[in-house]
Amino acid sequence: MITNWIAVVFSVMLCANSFSSNAATTLLSDPVAEIEFKLEATMLGYFAPDGTRNPTLRAKKGDRVTITITNGEIMTHDVAMEKLGIKSETVLEKGSTTSITFIAVDDDTYYCSIPGHRAAGMVGKFELLKGNETVTKIAGTIPQKNGKPLNLNFETGTLQDWTASGDAFVNPIFNTDPSPVHGDEDKINFEGKDFLSSGGTKNYKLTGTLTSVPFEVTQPFASFLVSGGALADTRVELVLAASDKVIFNYTGQGRATLQPVVVDLSSYLDQMIFLRIIDNETGISQIPYISDDKWAHINFDDFEFYASRPDFSNELKLEDIIILPPLDPVLNSGLSGIDAAKAMTPPEGFKITLAAAEPDIIRPISFTLDPRGRLWVVEGHTYPTPAPEAEGRDRILIFEDTDGDGTLDSRKVFAEGLNLVSGIEVGMGGVWLGAAPYLLFIPADFENDKPTGPPVKLLDGWGTDDTHEVLNNLRWGPDGWLYGTHGIFTHSNVGKPGSSDAMRTKINAGVWRYHPTRHEFDVYAEGSSNPWGIDFNSYGHPFITVCVIPHMYHVIQGARYQRQAGKHFNPYTYDDIKTIADHVHWVGDRGPHAGNFRSASAGGGHAHAGAMIYLGGDTWPEKYRDNIFMNNINGSRLNIDQLNREGSGYMAKHQNDFMAMNDSWSQWLNFKYGPDGSIFAIDWYDQNQCHSPNPDVHDKSLGRIFKISHENDQWVKVDLSKASSVELANYQTHKNEWYARQARTILQERGATPKTKSVLKSILANNPETANRLRALWTLHVMDKLSENDLKELMSDSDEYIRSWAIQLAVEDKTVSSETLAKFASMAKNDDAALVRLYLTSAMLRLEPENRWEVMEALVQKPEDLEDHNMPLMLWYAIEPLASLDADRALALAEKASNPLILKYTVQKLGELKTTEATAALQKFKKSLDDSDSHSNHELKIQLSKITLEDE
Repeated sequence: MITNWIAVVFSVMLCANSFSSNAATTLLSDPVAEIEFKLEATMLGYFAPDGTRNPTLRAKKGDRVTITITNGEIMTHDVAMEKLGIKSETVLEKGSTTSITFIAVDDDTYYCSIPGHRAAGMVGKFELLKGNETVTKIAGTIPQKNGKPLNLNFETGTLQDWTASGDAFVNPIFNTDPSPVHGDEDKINFEGKDFLSSGGTKNYKLTGTLTSVPFEVTQPFASFLVSGGALADTRVELVLAASDKVIFNYTGQGRATLQPVVVDLSSYLDQMIFLRIIDNETGISQIPYISDDKWAHINFDDFEFYASRPDFSNELKLEDIIILPPLDPVLNSGLSGIDAAKAMTPPEGFKITLAAAEPDIIRPISFTLDPRGRLWVVEGHTYPTPAPEAEGRDRILIFEDTDGDGTLDSRKVFAEGLNLVSGIEVGMGGVWLGAAPYLLFIPADFENDKPTGPPVKLLDGWGTDDTHEVLNNLRWGPDGWLYGTHGIFTHSNVGKPGSSDAMRTKINAGVWRYHPTRHEFDVYAEGSSNPWGIDFNSYGHPFITVCVIPHMYHVIQGARYQRQAGKHFNPYTYDDIKTIADHVHWVGDRGPHAGNFRSASAGGGHAHAGAMIYLGGDTWPEKYRDNIFMNNINGSRLNIDQLNREGSGYMAKHQNDFMAMNDSWSQWLNFKYGPDGSIFAIDWYDQNQCHSPNPDVHDKSLGRIFKISHENDQWVKVDLSKASSVELANYQTHKNEWYARQARTILQERGATPKTKSVLKSILANNPETANRLRALWTLHVMDKLSENDLKELMSDSDEYIRSWAIQLAVEDKTVSSETLAKFASMAKNDDAALVRLYLTSAMLRLEPENRWEVMEALVQKPEDLEDHNMPLMLWYAIEPLASLDADRALALAEKASNPLILKYTVQKLGELKTTEATAALQKFKKSLDDSDSHSNHELKIQLSKITLEDE
């Protein structure tokens, strides 16, 4: 039973092997001590020997403290102190140890400094002992029936007072620690001489249920000891005997050490309840490279009543448990290409064709389509480890279906010897490759499918810190720039080869673009996690799909988005724009990683690859048009989000999955529609679904290309490179966006003829469909056939999309005339479209701060944008530099803002600047608030009270 401690002085000296209540007592008057805390480190947190997650570590001031961690898994961990600024060495192998030693001088925080680990929960408190800290524990009583204690602590050594079903509780009582059914390293710490287990880590596959006899609730509180799996199907339930209603349930937290759980039963006094211990989890993994879950069992001991709430130093709290739902069933793995296609379950009216498979295609990592509808596919043989310069093994293959049967019967090798290629696009005279540390261009003879020269290094400085988060997913944008994405744990400093650091641009997460003729590079938007997919909708608005954090973002030029880890480059960002999705694709509220392989009901998990907004014509059902598809890697299925306009941007609504691959090795990295409206998809087919820097965990012999076709799709043989410029211009009204995009890129390379320009001008002026008018606008722009006056006229168009794009294109060169700037100011005051105001705000971010005042003053006064998803923070990003330019004027502008956030952030930045001008402006502002009796300024006064306003 739980020990009855009365007025026990808190132990300063914690035993090196235990955090339990049995630690030796040391009075506060003891001399300075040498103290060692021993913790186990996992992604779930740091664990003390008594099971406490992220325990608060305490010592006296001046004590010499050592924190030693033992790695509980094969993953990189360390331990660091926040205020002291020290950290241990990192450990990788399971069982390896590392430590830090320091003198206790102040309260502090210990945490894991590996990116993302602190956010995942590896963080705890270190506190100095203050005075005599005591803990009083009260005695509990065992429930009784007919005047006799029930066997709820198993001290009889039998299942007396219990009824068992299934195999898990045939011989469940044990009296040694470690027990014969647990590992030698698993310390149970049970009370008395016996405890119960449904199988331990050795017999975890057993299942069953154990039910106690009913008994009366005679005290308002109860406790019991529990450990084992943090699984929905391994749990302890308290059940009302009269109705069979479950009034309380709890699991373990994936560890062996029994910990107390406290139950408030005050609402059920004098009622009859019973205990039900359930193990319906076999732990058998159906994922080939994921081992069985040996914690698929439950351990239990010592149910007692209490007159008042008991206090336990190692109480198991719900927030420390990541409860996992049952594993998703996985029907297949390791299939042949033909069988893999047969195993998929597309919607009615669709079919899946195996277009190519190993050995014709191996490790396809990226692909694109050319004007003939052919596939240019990169084989990523070098991944995950970059080869030495000139020793790469990646290659580019060209595939074609010559007879329309859905199989790619023609295969050519275009280039070999490439290194760590992660993105490809064709057009504008050659082939464009993301191949960290370079952005490459290979000039090409597309008639003969041969390079006409060696790869040209357009940009360098792309990082390789994390080789699955490098530059990727190259795609032509509607504005004629080459777009791509970039992950968060790779740090790049991009510039032309040989350029100085001052001429380079940093990026470690977000969307970038490169102009193919002006050879300019910029970061279009920053933030997110590891985006591995980007596409544009009918209105030219880009969207990215990401991993770990919520998955969907509408990408606005100049915006800053939620980051998985790290800080924005601009220290005055203060907050960032969050997902547009109204859902996530994992189940539960315990974080994204916990839902992997258990989230089929919600979409499959947190990891996504590829992005395709379907605009492939009218043969597919209308419900798919302008919605975004993404592959859910852990769930092996295609997710769909419906993109609905809302305010200045979009809301992404969850739709039923398009289809499941029903194969745990399936890894579709990207998919694109072609000239017949059908989709091609590349499949990096591999039993290992997660990135690893160890090349040996990835298969090196598999790869597939699949085709998804609707029964209405009709194969066409096409070569847009042979079309006349007028024909290409008219393709801007084609129902299938593939034709419009390919034609636009060809015209961008060819340039305009008078007839071409005339056709496009007519479409822009007269076509009834917004999407067609926008296509004409973009094509005129990429051919450099729009004057400033043309764009200024379009800013008065009746269509908000046309007005918006006219604004963006007008500031492409980061400068505008005074006349255009005046037009912007007029639109800021008078335009009633939130989308237009968003584009105006975005445009200001590209102009010099001194040119922003009038436009921003009008925009911040729009109360209709107060609750908009994008506008509040976009306004701040555009206003923020003004505080450095003119503190008084910036404060005056911020005071006019409808959104109080603008004034709050302006005051915050001025306080951080600490310049003479900033301090003087804040002093005047503080005086004006002091002279006012308005209660609405209370928060501002508190904010100013925390800022030092003495002259520097």
